[in-house]
Amino acid sequence: MAPSRTLNPSEQNEDCTGGLTPEQLASYRNDGYLIIPDALDASTTTSLLQETKNMLSSFSVDDHPMTKFSTGDNNNAHVGDDYFLTSGDKIRFFFEEDAFDSTTGALLKPKHRAINKIGHYLHALNPAFRESTLSPFNAEVARSLGFQDPRVLQSMIICKQPEIGGRVPPHQDSTFLYTNPPSAVGFWIALEDATAENGCLSFAKGSHRRAPVTNRFVRKQNGEGTEFVDVEGARFPPDIEVEEKAQEEEMYAMEEVKAGTLVLIHGNLLHKSEKNVSRKSRFIYTFHVIEGENDYDERNWLRPPQEGFSMMYQ
Repeated sequence: MAPSRTLNPSEQNEDCTGGLTPEQLASYRNDGYLIIPDALDASTTTSLLQETKNMLSSFSVDDHPMTKFSTGDNNNAHVGDDYFLTSGDKIRFFFEEDAFDSTTGALLKPKHRAINKIGHYLHALNPAFRESTLSPFNAEVARSLGFQDPRVLQSMIICKQPEIGGRVPPHQDSTFLYTNPPSAVGFWIALEDATAENGCLSFAKGSHRRAPVTNRFVRKQNGEGTEFVDVEGARFPPDIEVEEKAQEEEMYAMEEVKAGTLVLIHGNLLHKSEKNVSRKSRFIYTFHVIEGENDYDERNWLRPPQEGFSMMYQ
């Protein structure tokens, strides 16, 4: 297991650049990810976890289309129905594929143990998650990463349910939230301990400097469903020193983290997680930040709400 790149918020000082020390900024730029333990205190983490459990217990399945979330792994089509495509300014619940009987389609798990994720506008519609997203600390982190006009989008809780929480294959976040040039950064917060057994993240360290964003996840031009298409614009952010020779096969470093940890993930970085084969859930909260000054076109699957994507600098 690779040693973590860590920064405790209490270690910040007046000499650091916008919330992150120069050492940690250098680590992020080199590795493509940064682990920040205790970014949320224990009380806030517990409160967000309980809020998540309350949402899972209280949502209704009576009028739910029973949309399953698929990452496109194992030759399954990536999710793309209307319930998904219109979720950018709502809080919606997406089921785990393995929560259903493959023959009859019957739900095999109680609803609170069957949801893959909740999304995608938690940071605006849920007060608890809004406070933990549009915070001074996160704004300073974004400023230290060089954002001029950081905009928040695609906030979601990923549940990684016990025994059925699905594998997520290697991917880049900028594939799903493409701007020209690419600018996405993931803010990934553990609400429970993430371990090798329950599906913690693994990273191809430094791959953001050698892996271009070659395709993007968009709405089909006929308006029905989603697809992946070739990227016609920039494939790297302008501030990346690109490595000309890519590795033949990326090596992934598994990173276990404790509840309350924030992980920053560069939009070009290849990362993945394995199936949760344990009896413990792995609840996390994540949101993404893009540069508001970059072009985010209408082909992207996630449409901006009427008021635009949320401003991080208040």
